[in-house]
Amino acid sequence: MKIIIVIFSLLISACGTVYPNKDITGQAFPIVEGQSLEEKSVIIPSDFSGDMTLLLIGYKQNSQFDIDRWLIGLDMTKTRVNVYEIPTIQGLVPQMFSTVIDNGMRAGIPKPMWKGVITVYGDGERVQALTGNENAANTRVVLLNEKGKILYFYDQGVSVAALNEVRAVLANHR
Repeated sequence: MKIIIVIFSLLISACGTVYPNKDITGQAFPIVEGQSLEEKSVIIPSDFSGDMTLLLIGYKQNSQFDIDRWLIGLDMTKTRVNVYEIPTIQGLVPQMFSTVIDNGMRAGIPKPMWKGVITVYGDGERVQALTGNENAANTRVVLLNEKGKILYFYDQGVSVAALNEVRAVLANHR
């Protein structure tokens, strides 16, 4: 029964407003609230100030495949940056089932990684409007500087060239 509710809520969320994709490099990331899978409230980007931070934002369950490949690439290249997975869902129905959705994620993610997964529900539409949500299965890769300014943005899936671009931006800002 729980799996049906999760699937239903994800389907409903996929029917939300479609925003055109756009490059947001140079903009300030909006202040949004999320909750880690450890159930701690997180204010993005305020709680990351003082550190370079890479957000891997996913709008659909299928985004996880893309996110996992980014995480593997970052690990294999020993890229040193704070990384957070940000499942971001718009709409009232998913918010109503947030506990069920989060528990489903907890079941598939090892507990030591829970602090690095921050779900955004209430502000999900703001984030999607910022980045665009066409081709929603693609991860939105957002590199923030210490003040929350977007230094790098990419939404075309995983590529070695994009990974190298992130690494170059990091190297130039250290």
